[in-house]
Amino acid sequence: MDREERIKNACKKIVECINAMSFVNLDDQRVHSLVMMREIARGVVENRDRKVTKSDVTRALHSSIEKMASACRDIVYKLSKMSYKGLDDERIQSLLRVKEIACKHAKVASVGSDFPIRESFVGEETLTSNNIDALVGGAEIMMIEGSLEVEAEIQNEDGHNAVQKRPVTRAKRACDKGVQDREAQRKILEDELVEVKAQLGNEDDQNQVQEALSQPLLPQALIWPSDDRVTLQWIQDLTSTITQFSHNHTPSEFHSIMPIAVANKLIDSASSILSKEPNCVEINCNGEDSRVVVVGDIHGQFHDLLYVLENAGFPSENQFYVFNGNYVDKGAWGLEVFLLLLAWKAFMPHRVYLLRGNHESKECTLTYGFEKEVKTKFGDQGEYVYNKCLECFKVLPLASVIAGSVYTTHGGLFRSIRISSSRRSRRKRIQRLELGSLNELSEVTRSLIDAPYEGLNILLTDVLWSDPSLRQGLSKNKARGRGLWWGPDCTEAFLKMSKLKLIIRSHEGPDVRAGQHHLGDMLSGYCMDHDGESGKLYTLFSAPDYPQFGRKLYTNEGAYAVLKSPNFESPSFHSFKAVERPKADPFFTVDEEDKKASSNHEDEIASEDVDDEIYLGEQDLTSMQAQTSTTAVSSSQKSSPVGMTSEVDFEALGISNPPSWTVLLPDDVDGTKLVQVPQAPEVEGLPLSPNLEEPHKSAYEYFFKLIAGLKHMLQTRETETKGQKRQRHD
Repeated sequence: MDREERIKNACKKIVECINAMSFVNLDDQRVHSLVMMREIARGVVENRDRKVTKSDVTRALHSSIEKMASACRDIVYKLSKMSYKGLDDERIQSLLRVKEIACKHAKVASVGSDFPIRESFVGEETLTSNNIDALVGGAEIMMIEGSLEVEAEIQNEDGHNAVQKRPVTRAKRACDKGVQDREAQRKILEDELVEVKAQLGNEDDQNQVQEALSQPLLPQALIWPSDDRVTLQWIQDLTSTITQFSHNHTPSEFHSIMPIAVANKLIDSASSILSKEPNCVEINCNGEDSRVVVVGDIHGQFHDLLYVLENAGFPSENQFYVFNGNYVDKGAWGLEVFLLLLAWKAFMPHRVYLLRGNHESKECTLTYGFEKEVKTKFGDQGEYVYNKCLECFKVLPLASVIAGSVYTTHGGLFRSIRISSSRRSRRKRIQRLELGSLNELSEVTRSLIDAPYEGLNILLTDVLWSDPSLRQGLSKNKARGRGLWWGPDCTEAFLKMSKLKLIIRSHEGPDVRAGQHHLGDMLSGYCMDHDGESGKLYTLFSAPDYPQFGRKLYTNEGAYAVLKSPNFESPSFHSFKAVERPKADPFFTVDEEDKKASSNHEDEIASEDVDDEIYLGEQDLTSMQAQTSTTAVSSSQKSSPVGMTSEVDFEALGISNPPSWTVLLPDDVDGTKLVQVPQAPEVEGLPLSPNLEEPHKSAYEYFFKLIAGLKHMLQTRETETKGQKRQRHD
């Protein structure tokens, strides 16, 4: 561990120790000094170059004030919701007295905010930023006036001292009369609390009162940084606040921890960054230790997103993140997911990249729950917040190119926006589909809230809605009703044309792939769809146990991809299971499911009208098709040998996720890879009894052959391993 890391660890321990301290019986100056020490240490941990100022300590102290006020607001809120039916006048007066005392201390001004200060924390005087009486951890503080520059020295390993000037605030010494006034006010507060305790002690028979007051308190409300700069500490506070809230409180209380002013500032801050980015962002990450984590669909599964961030590692100078869209809808915490990712974007704009998915639209969010979710969580102000989110969706980039070699997007490839016609038909001029280029992608207007069905911006629809196919060429995606299907030849042509080596897209989970045995089932969170001469195409999905709500749930794993320097085109995939999540109700009608690509996916392509001509226009792909026909279909995509699954009706047997003919094995870079199970030359256990009826007979054959294939694969791998060991010894 180098010197800088040891210093950071020491400062982190200082922060933890001070946070764990009790300030009871400490005078104002000692509390003030401890808070200053904590903020200096926190600045070292967060790599802040700027000095610790008076406003930093003011915000830190105010945060503690707000924590106490938040508890008072929670009491007021619960007492306001209570029914007083059946209580006599004396008991009602007791409760109203409790509410009055809580109200008195529930209103605390946000230091540095745009909102007027309405009421003092203690007493009736108006507060100012230079004169605030507050209780922090039991100690009374007279807030900051003036500052004193001091030198903080950190000794290096070689004995030299690194001197850094830090401003340390000086507490204002109050006059004797001021001290006496505050002592009197403290005594009044203590008397009031004793009175409340005594009154509640006489209400043992009132279970309703006790139950209301024993509910978990709301976490402290978030405060937007006064300097409009999102920090790592602020993101950590946001994460812990949302996590705690999600386990103990109802969605309708969300605005209590996320004030609309904070949500508004956060969305605006991230939107101003996103709007300046091009349609296809170029991510330059060629450092020796650079890593890029690519994440697929999240769909409101906030707790699984936290697992990815913690397991893969948080964004940093050497670790980039690319999120492939579909942050909202179908899950219960789409708003929390989106706000957290916006916070990371605001904090590290050149390390975190957020791309748009097809669910980042008004059409989808009205149908699949996000609109109702936002309005439930923000009440009367929900319409405003929802519209703010829609405006932010419109500025999300559409794709990324990582290190000049990897293309990522939500849906996939897209048509050319040039208007061309076929000369092959004399009866009518037929508009034909041609493969689009990155230059054309850079020109599309992305500021449409819903992807169009036609027109010059149809490319926007393609990049958000298209899916891969094993049939050559481009064609209209009739299963979804918009976008395209593209074949292995198109992947090969796009990689060559763009001088790229890999494509990672998302958009399809286990529900869409169910029944499509020609493509991977996505139960491991990823699969390889095309494998050609120029590179590969992967589909990546990061929402395990998907969907959260619905008639049919899949016990699938989620996955994320890790790309490392210098071989970014060789990703390592990491599958993970769903983490424990709180119970929640859906925000949409679960019977209304997504349009799925049907099992006769390829049959629909074959039956297309002549208007949907399937070729790449001016490009002659005959030779290319011949070259890629043997390599385009990856072995990992054949979920079972040809003709096997078509004979087995697993649905009739009540089996939603039959065992696949692909298995997950460790790769060479701490990840996993999908390996095809070969068919064994001999199958033990066959032939089956003639009395066995369908679909049981086909299922038995399937399982016997799969077991034989696994046994054959293990024996073969063991033989190969022994042979390699002998060669090394020789």
